[in-house]
Amino acid sequence: MIESKPIVIVGAGPVGAVCALALKQGGLDPLVAEARTADAPSNDRRTLALSHGSRQILERLGVWVHLHEPTPISMIHISHKGGMGRALLTAQEEGVPALGYVLSYGDLGRALDLALEENKVSVRYTSPVEEITPGAESASIKIGGVQPCEFSSRLVVVADGGRSEQVEHAKIKRDYNQVAVVAEVRTERPHHNLAYERFTPAGPVALLPKGDGYALVWVCQPEEAEKVVGLSDADFLARLQEHFGYRQGQFLQVGPRGQFPLRLDWRGPGHQSRLVRIGNAAQTLHPVAGQGFNLGLRDAFELARLLIDDEGLDPGHPTLLKKFAASRRADALGGIAFTDFLVRSFSTDFFPVKHARGLGLMALQALPPLKHFIARRMLFGARG
Repeated sequence: MIESKPIVIVGAGPVGAVCALALKQGGLDPLVAEARTADAPSNDRRTLALSHGSRQILERLGVWVHLHEPTPISMIHISHKGGMGRALLTAQEEGVPALGYVLSYGDLGRALDLALEENKVSVRYTSPVEEITPGAESASIKIGGVQPCEFSSRLVVVADGGRSEQVEHAKIKRDYNQVAVVAEVRTERPHHNLAYERFTPAGPVALLPKGDGYALVWVCQPEEAEKVVGLSDADFLARLQEHFGYRQGQFLQVGPRGQFPLRLDWRGPGHQSRLVRIGNAAQTLHPVAGQGFNLGLRDAFELARLLIDDEGLDPGHPTLLKKFAASRRADALGGIAFTDFLVRSFSTDFFPVKHARGLGLMALQALPPLKHFIARRMLFGARG
């Protein structure tokens, strides 16, 4: 038997879950197919930085109340190593309670899973999608796992983090030849909800307040990353101290370390018949300035809003999907251009460029309208 569902979402991660919740609360009834087991997010300690705009989305969907004390970011200190100039972005200047919030992936996953259950969203766990075949009137979705089955759907929303497509298919792609080393660290001084984004020729290093300590994102060349991850705790802290400086006093403690390669690719939402991509399935950004994940949540919410507004129409009609792709283009390409510019312009010691970016940081600090422009786009995307 081939069961028919109007909308099937591939992936119950944060992006897929937000889309499913928004659709369900708007009167539509999606089916979510997820490869993992229902309790998989519980031990996932990866760090997420949610913008204030993402908080608004989660509040509207009733998810925010289930989160366990995310750490607010009240100020961001931006600087570059060995050069003049620095800028401060503050929540008070932007009239928001916080510029962003830091929490673990597992905390957000548990809150979203609970909201999916409360809203009676149909989720099939341990159901990896093996094949999607778009057609003129519907798409066929083959699901494997313990109970293999097949669905027919008017629209398939791919929110699987890009696992189902090759990077080679991207319309824009760049290998930064960089690796992000991630860990949780403790410093001599309390963070007071202050985050740091410090640029160096080897790549940016970010400290995000999390609980009583910091979440560290240290971008290195691949060979350096291998060495850094393999250091003893004492040697790691000494190397980090030399690299970052003493703005937070001494680094006292470091937890387990991980690493992942950094790249840029943009496949776009696509508007082929019956299939649309959102989140990392549509684009993968460098983590500098924390834009990628928040862009994915906006993808999910905007798609759901469009489908709800046009309820009664065919959700997978090419005209509707073209409309969605056009609506997301400026936000996605704006985020790509912003992060790519930061990485490329700050990852050099060439003196004229180094001098120019120092002047740029000084101008950012001295010109409130420019600072406001940058901050609003970090908080809310292209619509600012």
